[in-house]
Amino acid sequence: MCTGKCSRFVGLALLPLAFIAIIVNLLLIFPNGETKWTNNITMQVWLMAGIGGAGLFMLCPSCNAIRAGGKGCCGEGCCGNRCRMLRSLISSIFGGLGSFYCVAVSGTALSNGPLCALTNQTGNAAQWGYHFKAMEDSYLFNKTSWDICVQPPNIVLWHIVLFSMLLGLGAIEFVLCAVQIINGLLGVMCGDCRKKENNNA
Repeated sequence: MCTGKCSRFVGLALLPLAFIAIIVNLLLIFPNGETKWTNNITMQVWLMAGIGGAGLFMLCPSCNAIRAGGKGCCGEGCCGNRCRMLRSLISSIFGGLGSFYCVAVSGTALSNGPLCALTNQTGNAAQWGYHFKAMEDSYLFNKTSWDICVQPPNIVLWHIVLFSMLLGLGAIEFVLCAVQIINGLLGVMCGDCRKKENNNA
């Protein structure tokens, strides 16, 4: 595959992933789809790993990769698209950092568990905290332990599903950015093979 075609593929793949990550992070701000719990959400949600790291931060490498898949900066031939490939390479490095940030924050959130309230002796919800951090076994695969959190409703499942999505999105974006770094480096050194293809046609 030519470096230009590969760049365009990576850019077009990163673009929807970035928008999905933003939507997922926005959903985390409203546990159970309700606005009344926004004062009681985990710290990792406020770190905006999906909106920033895997979302807005990813738009620049995506757009640069798509542009690198077009004609060279001086038209067809000339610098052989090296200028755009160089910009794509540099922005992909920052994109990789953003996606790594998303993976790190999401992994920490899954490890710590959600911020939730237990039921006290009077039957009222109280004792807000990260109650799963103190457990010896992981809560992720122990569904019976999820019942200790009563507020927000279904917060454990909400937390696990959405942060798992962010973790996966961040990991995919990191791999794509790594591919584009290598592809961009080849594009800077060797140019775009599509010129040769056009000449042979």
